[in-house]
Amino acid sequence: MPRNPNNLSTDLRGVGSLTIDAITGITDMVESLHHTISSFAGMLGAPDQYRTKGVTGMVYRNIRTVTELVGDGIDALLDRFSSMLGEQDSFSGREAVLSALNGVLGDHLVARNNPLAIPMQFRRNGKPLNERSLSQAILKSEGRLAIMVHGSCMNDLLWNWQGHDHGAALARDLGFGPVYLHYNTGLHISENGRKFSDLLETVIEQSPQPIELCIIAHSMGGLVSRSACHYGKISGYTWPDHLRKLVFLGTPHHGAPLEKGGAWIDIILGINPYSAPFSRLGKIRSSGLTDLRYGNVTEDDWKGRDRFDLSGDRRIPAPLPEGVQCYAIAASVGMESDKLSDDLIGDGLVTLDSALGRHKNAELNLLFPKTHQWIGRNMNHMDLLNHPEVYATVKKWLKAYYPESV
Repeated sequence: MPRNPNNLSTDLRGVGSLTIDAITGITDMVESLHHTISSFAGMLGAPDQYRTKGVTGMVYRNIRTVTELVGDGIDALLDRFSSMLGEQDSFSGREAVLSALNGVLGDHLVARNNPLAIPMQFRRNGKPLNERSLSQAILKSEGRLAIMVHGSCMNDLLWNWQGHDHGAALARDLGFGPVYLHYNTGLHISENGRKFSDLLETVIEQSPQPIELCIIAHSMGGLVSRSACHYGKISGYTWPDHLRKLVFLGTPHHGAPLEKGGAWIDIILGINPYSAPFSRLGKIRSSGLTDLRYGNVTEDDWKGRDRFDLSGDRRIPAPLPEGVQCYAIAASVGMESDKLSDDLIGDGLVTLDSALGRHKNAELNLLFPKTHQWIGRNMNHMDLLNHPEVYATVKKWLKAYYPESV
């Protein structure tokens, strides 16, 4: 007997509601786990149920907001979301929400030509740098630029973390001109890598004097920077010849555990036909986020493949750029070295092996020299942005190339 159309409509609405609740529930579960990992609490006794704080908490809150938007139709309510952003009292608050939204849905925003999509550009203090202002920055620093590249679901303003900004400190202590990349972290890392490479080539072409570049990249920003080096080389660009140093802060060179966990959730929910609809909307994660599963940096790593398919790590080896001094900083929440904190938890988002580029497959091993590696203990992923020891290490590495600096 055919189903009553009205009942079918009710069922579909019910499934949609359940799906939204399921994604929100998964978000709650993952956030609770993240909070437990970050605080190293809950290892014994009852798990900690408190929600994460700061930028991480903001990201999770916005995933919930985005999930609610899916229930009524993403495109229809993004306009309302845009109006809500316009009502934000704080510019930095609006930027934080917008960057989180791009991190989760950035590829969708671009595909639909949505004005909420973040365009890639260089900025300072949240303001775009035009050719004139960039030239002034180059002249003031005598051609020594420190390019600051933020991580997933973040923005350039968040380099100023709890009163410290690595870029501003390098300007004060070593005379660098800090320039901050702002980009849509929801796009494929290789897409951002190409755009970043194009942008750097434009800087070299328009520079009023010779330039020496150093890149300091946090988290996903390190993958975008490696991708830019790859595409700069195969495009025959000149900017890679101006790159002197590349410093990675907590970069998931070989993937991030939380994204791998998200993929397993897709598989588990897809096994049962009654839970299959949950799986479909669970795949709301952007291309940028799924690239973090193994640390994709080139188009060949994902093109022609189902990005939600757990078929294993099939990346094309992308070694560190030749002729560039590359450095890796990793963090661990543990006070001392042990397998749990180093191999499974790391800084709460990235394990030590991943951050230091170590891999069992020799072709994927990035081979950072021992003297170009540093591990911070009792630190989490966000501490890499402001911890005094992290900055002292970055400063030492950059000063070694510029001994005449104060």
